[in-house]
Amino acid sequence: MHDAFSNAGAVVVAHYTGLTVSEISAFRAKVKEAGGSVKVAKNRLAKIALQGTEAEHMSELFKGQTLVVYSPDPVAAPKATVDYAKTNEKLVVIGGAMGATSLDSDGVKALASMPSLDELRAKIVGMINTPATRIAQVVNAPAGQLARVFGAYAQKDEAA
Repeated sequence: MHDAFSNAGAVVVAHYTGLTVSEISAFRAKVKEAGGSVKVAKNRLAKIALQGTEAEHMSELFKGQTLVVYSPDPVAAPKATVDYAKTNEKLVVIGGAMGATSLDSDGVKALASMPSLDELRAKIVGMINTPATRIAQVVNAPAGQLARVFGAYAQKDEAA
């Protein structure tokens, strides 16, 4: 757990009171698909694991039945947790951390609304690709215009 807290881009703490084993399994699968992990640990052990990490300040969140969701991508864990909490009210986000920054439940929800690293990469590639496509269109435009002019003259000659 200490390594998970040290190396995670974001950590989310949530209460899971009332969730069945199948619901927790479905949640784990969703988080794993997003690139994160879910751990259910005793609060005392989680507080010990937090010692010496940047996220040590969030030890007060570990009260009651808690689970920890973390991922190297700062957006993946919060996004998967908040999305699942929308469909299942038994999972309640109580807070988290992103490095040394403490997050309350609203902070986790705000982080979840941001695009993930993969989405940002796709946008950047699209932005880089767009000028290249426009350059190709501009270069090909005069040739296309010439072809249309020659086509119009050919049709004019055939009609005459």
